[in-house]
Amino acid sequence: MHHHADKKIIDDEYRIGQNGSVIDVQVFFVSNYRRSDARGASFFFTVVTYHRRPVFDSDVSIAILRDSIRDEMQRRPFVIEAAVILPDHIHCLWQLPENDSDFSSRWREIKKDVTKRLGASKNARGEGDLWQRRFWEHQIRNERDWRMHMDYIHYNPVKHGYVNAPLQWRWSSFMRWVEKGAYELDWGTIEPSDISALDFE
Repeated sequence: MHHHADKKIIDDEYRIGQNGSVIDVQVFFVSNYRRSDARGASFFFTVVTYHRRPVFDSDVSIAILRDSIRDEMQRRPFVIEAAVILPDHIHCLWQLPENDSDFSSRWREIKKDVTKRLGASKNARGEGDLWQRRFWEHQIRNERDWRMHMDYIHYNPVKHGYVNAPLQWRWSSFMRWVEKGAYELDWGTIEPSDISALDFE
């Protein structure tokens, strides 16, 4: 990942996915990991479908996921710094507001809403059999950790054999980070050494 020391943090409306087809969010291009007091911690997540079913293999189901995330962001704001949507799981980096670390209830509401919109049967918690109940969560420690998880997210479609390069995957924030100067367009055709030992699947 390439950073430019003379760049400030840039607020920019952007969309995950080509042609703005997944979700409108705000992204912050971070030239270093120093955060202002107004912004809270960043967290990396892996959220997986039940029995690895390929739920998000169509534009319709991805649009439903988009709408559910957007609705939750309007109720309780947070920033999506990076994301990738694969048929059976999602990786993303969220930044929560200051003094707010309640990602669990946000994910619970998103999962419940997606389940409702897709018409899946529900358990007593209202979560349905669409999702694995638990998810992987990791609080980002520093800039190196942040960059490593960014790379992991954007390389993931290549890791799973869906494409030969991150730029070929539609449902990712990769191209927006290319536009910001964080990646070269041809990045990720070979697995980056900083993530070769990671497995957050």
